[in-house]
Amino acid sequence: MSAIDGYVIKTTLTSFLIVLISLTGVIWITQALRNIDLMTSQGQTILVFMGISGLAIPLLIAIISPIAVLVATMYALNRFATDSEVIVISAAGMPPLRFLRPFLIATLAVSVLVAVISLYIAPEALRTLRRWNTQLGADVVANIIQPGQFIKLDKLTIRIQERRPGGVLSGLFIDDKRDPAQRVNIVADRGTVIKNERGSFLILEDGNLQQFETGKRDPALVAFKSYAFDLSQFSSNAQNVTYNVSERLTPELLNPPQDDPFYVRAPGEFRAEFHNRIFAPLYPIAFALLAFAFLGMPRTTRQSRNFAVSSLLLTVLVVRIAGFALSTVSVRMPGAVILQYLMLVVVSGLSSWSIVRGIIVEAPANLIEAANRLGERLMPARLRGQA
Repeated sequence: MSAIDGYVIKTTLTSFLIVLISLTGVIWITQALRNIDLMTSQGQTILVFMGISGLAIPLLIAIISPIAVLVATMYALNRFATDSEVIVISAAGMPPLRFLRPFLIATLAVSVLVAVISLYIAPEALRTLRRWNTQLGADVVANIIQPGQFIKLDKLTIRIQERRPGGVLSGLFIDDKRDPAQRVNIVADRGTVIKNERGSFLILEDGNLQQFETGKRDPALVAFKSYAFDLSQFSSNAQNVTYNVSERLTPELLNPPQDDPFYVRAPGEFRAEFHNRIFAPLYPIAFALLAFAFLGMPRTTRQSRNFAVSSLLLTVLVVRIAGFALSTVSVRMPGAVILQYLMLVVVSGLSSWSIVRGIIVEAPANLIEAANRLGERLMPARLRGQA
């Protein structure tokens, strides 16, 4: 690897990481705000909040990486052109296809990362997120009981005064009438919920218990430092987790069980999701080739790059929208998958052909003349308006 290759790869990958981290961070923050109620209303810890929010990051990286590659390639080429490095490299005898090589090396490294995330890491992260949400959904205290309200669960009434950080509940009152032979009232200063192999328990601290037995006039009063109250019957079975298509492992998409109810109901979604994971690492390569085809040719400082940049962004927008549309249609029309592969092959092939031929993308002369004539017509009117 030459010094030029190392310089280009370093510049491109550095720009890619900056763009990727910035975009991922912004989108992750907006997504994380949706889970803020885990700490405010459900009393979960900051670790639970960060864990649940962070499990979406692999999927965000897979989605954002093609755009980050495009921006990084555009930035690198624009920087090299501004410093006249592209012209110097061309004058030294390096053909455009050879100058493309370090960009492809950097892009292939990104594509490998996206492939690993899309095929393995993202599905497993989404599965973990689903299991975590199911477990939190099975916690009756965290999801049903709200501060200041009397909540009736069958023959059990619970009230808490407030939630504190770390999942601590304060000011608890429990009225238990589940046993026909006795009625129990419990008042406690604070309590926490724990789960183990024996079930779900509310550990009460610093309180008293009044037990009213049938046939007895006076209740039995017991003061306690710690008391375990069983909530297992109100916790649903968190082990029965149903995964949607995006949460299935890649081998399950490739060879789904024939008796899977979800597959029987929507087999096209399995096919579409599998190919979407294959497409994910292909888009960075297509976008990098497009960026180089539009901006990688040597230009003088007087040659404007605005038309090439605008055309590049428009082309990328059309390609990506077409990809999303074909992915959606492929659920019902298997042929749309082939069209998407063909689209990426055509875009990459035309970009490579343009690079080999050394075609410089510039605005047509007729368009430039029309823009100049329009400017000449508008200029006097604008000057009169200013006067």
